[in-house]
Amino acid sequence: MPPSVALSLQTPSWTATVDEARLSASLDAMAAIGLQDDGSVKRLAFTEDDCRARTLFSEWLIAAGASIRIDAAGNLIGRIEGTEPGLPALVTGSHLDTVPTGGRFDGALGVLAGLEVIRSFKDQAISLRHPLEVVAFADEESTMVGCKGMTGVASDNPADYTCSNGQSISDNLPRTGGNWQQLAQARRSDDAIAAFVELHVEQGGILESRGDAIGLVEGVVGQRRFLVRIEGQANHAGTTPMDARQDALATAAQVILAVQELANNHPGDPVGTVGKLQLWPNAANVVPGQVELSVDLRDLSLEVLSELVEDLESRLHSISRASGCPISLLPQFSVDPTPAHLSVTEAIAASAQTLGLSCSALPSRASHDSQEMGRRWPMGMIFVPSRGGLSHSAAEFTSSRQCADGTAVLMQSLVRLDQRLNKVPG
Repeated sequence: MPPSVALSLQTPSWTATVDEARLSASLDAMAAIGLQDDGSVKRLAFTEDDCRARTLFSEWLIAAGASIRIDAAGNLIGRIEGTEPGLPALVTGSHLDTVPTGGRFDGALGVLAGLEVIRSFKDQAISLRHPLEVVAFADEESTMVGCKGMTGVASDNPADYTCSNGQSISDNLPRTGGNWQQLAQARRSDDAIAAFVELHVEQGGILESRGDAIGLVEGVVGQRRFLVRIEGQANHAGTTPMDARQDALATAAQVILAVQELANNHPGDPVGTVGKLQLWPNAANVVPGQVELSVDLRDLSLEVLSELVEDLESRLHSISRASGCPISLLPQFSVDPTPAHLSVTEAIAASAQTLGLSCSALPSRASHDSQEMGRRWPMGMIFVPSRGGLSHSAAEFTSSRQCADGTAVLMQSLVRLDQRLNKVPG
């Protein structure tokens, strides 16, 4: 193995090697923190278990030779210096917090893969020109305060945050070493970071269905979420003739089918979901008088998202006119897509090829820390398969070999980026 920074990307004989057994042991040890009787993992952000996980990760980083610090947004950052002073950092990482019935790989793999890269660099006497940072972002699963704080878009209003432990963000941040009063100081400068690469389990079944080892993420989709309110007329279910009804639920059924149809038939690969529905008075012998339902639209293209919203508005107008039920479309949530950067995706694709791992492109339809990081710096994501497409549950599973493969691609991608980025013209 070449000893240091002289590693050349034009030397195809060099391939990243990671310790699969060590990575697997780290994942097992982390999963034991917050492990539930049903096999799921519950490490809600800012709770005692979240703090225990962060402490363990800190100890591992220090043992691997990294320095550590916690910024005002509660991000835990491990760092090893590069050989060329003044270069911006290459950054990797993800999150250690989970949903209430989380799996052992969601988030944790990306954090511990970064640790394994540091350990492997140390084992193999590999040095980078750039500093390397591994970040455990704070509270990805509910507020995303960590990545938003680092990118400088975090709100300074505590009321804008709903933490999964039910407590105020201003009270929560100090538990992990953050500082609500100094939140703005978590913002990194433009020249502090060269690129961000996140390894994550897919949380879907596309890679497994394709038989591919590595997912080359094209970007994180944008979302448009709405509340649709349908106003009918509650009336007696027995005495109201069918042709004299203003049935809000029957109208809602048309809306639900319209959402399915517009996503299925639109060019590209968008998704549309009605995931929540409430009706009043919700009685077996009453024609429903009012319905509220959610609509969630997602796509990697901002143009497609705009077209989907326009199509939805047009369809709702037609349905309302035909049914006689007024329909309101109320925006609830909006986030724009974040495309991956070509420099990073090229490094990932070339790394997978060098390692002999099959690779195909796909979007991320779930939010990740990368979505915010990619708005400021070159970003790329690596997916590894999720068995059965299952996540956020005890059934979430990615094999130790698949985890190691993804980590090896991450490691080699970082080396490639280290050699390509921030070169002095010459």
